[in-house]
Amino acid sequence: MPRIDRFAGPIAALALLLVSGMMMARPAHADPIRWSMEGWKTDFEKSSVDLARILSGGPPRDGIPSIDNPVFEFVPGHDDLAPQEPVVGLTIDGDARAYPLRILTWHEIVNDVVGGMPVAVTYCPLCNSAPVFERTVDGRVLEFGTTGKLKDSNLIMYDRQTETWWQQFTGEAIVGEMTGAELTLVPARLQSWAEFSEENPNGRVLVPNNPNMRDYGRNPYRSYDTSRPFLYDGQLPEGIEPMERVVIVPRGDEEPLIVTMQTVSEAGTWQADGLDFVWTAGRASALDTTRIAEGRDVGTVLVTREGSDVPYDVTFAFVAHAFHPGVTIVGQ
Repeated sequence: MPRIDRFAGPIAALALLLVSGMMMARPAHADPIRWSMEGWKTDFEKSSVDLARILSGGPPRDGIPSIDNPVFEFVPGHDDLAPQEPVVGLTIDGDARAYPLRILTWHEIVNDVVGGMPVAVTYCPLCNSAPVFERTVDGRVLEFGTTGKLKDSNLIMYDRQTETWWQQFTGEAIVGEMTGAELTLVPARLQSWAEFSEENPNGRVLVPNNPNMRDYGRNPYRSYDTSRPFLYDGQLPEGIEPMERVVIVPRGDEEPLIVTMQTVSEAGTWQADGLDFVWTAGRASALDTTRIAEGRDVGTVLVTREGSDVPYDVTFAFVAHAFHPGVTIVGQ
């Protein structure tokens, strides 16, 4: 039987059991009555999704705690990260910061202010999705936490101002007062620590508020990205493995562009619809081996338009299909 760290968190523990091939019961579908009994003040009369599709992932609200007062160190002299470790690199108005997945795996949301802009840096391990959003909506700055709920295996966030529930993958408010609102994406790079530190020698890197709170650097989802989707009750895409990595680029009111990571890596550079994709080796998977630093090399993709970064995400094929079922994945 695999060892499950008592600090791993319920979702991580369940995922570890899954990828180890052990049998388990699925969590029951939640419902508004149960949610209200949990203390939610969310307006469940307003929603844009089928509430029966929302599952309890195990932990309660904020059971996976967001980081609301992030602490940083400067890049020079920081020696906790291996060169190949994955980070979310974010630069706004000259303020460059790296958010290591070794920390995001355990907290999933960082509420921060970068270059004067309030942002939410997010990561859903079950979807390998790491979008960054502006936290200001209609002039109000929101602060986000985790609900402990999932839809299509994806983290559902909530804002602490209205207790509206937000889909992490899309940034859309799906249940509550602000249903229908959308968070604005901010360009960010899922890259290696070596790449970020070389590009931003005067930048800063997120460090744990309490280094003893979690076993930072350990991957509680060992072998997940070579297994099967977890807590997913939707259809799987045809003609492609569900856990194959894909690059997805939103295009406003148009359907997003979705291309397999393999297509880009084999080409080295790839162009479509005025977008330039560049792949480089040297970034470890955060969902492979027990220690993130030892994960297999899955590489980095950078997406730009006319030399400027654009918002994009690197996720799994099943996730792209779940949220964009009518869009063809290039290269599948």
